[in-house]
Amino acid sequence: MLDNQLLLEKESLFGINETVEILITAATDRDWSNPATHDLQQSLAKAGKSVRPVKVVEICKPEFSGAMLEKSDERIVSVMMPCRISVYEKADGKIYVATMNGRLFASGMPESIQSVMVDAAEELEEIVRAVAR
Repeated sequence: MLDNQLLLEKESLFGINETVEILITAATDRDWSNPATHDLQQSLAKAGKSVRPVKVVEICKPEFSGAMLEKSDERIVSVMMPCRISVYEKADGKIYVATMNGRLFASGMPESIQSVMVDAAEELEEIVRAVAR
């Protein structure tokens, strides 16, 4: 993963549904929960829009989110919760996985938030490695 981009993208080794399933399993194996998975292609179809497959997997780990939400002044980071992993097909027919670069976002945060975000980013990278190299 590149460290100089706000958003990180990797090509998946699997199809879209299998990628989503593997990501959820890899996350739950590390004590993350999966509150929701959004099928944006399906949602947009209801509005008359046609797009290639796009699914957004939400994951959350109370160990991390709780540590970041304990203090009032740091609750602003809740805008980035739960963590999201996007899985989508591009025009080349390949499946890609994208995440926010938690390490880069952490760099502008208070130290107590930085350490938690870096730890969460490391685990998120491990989860993504289950489908992409």
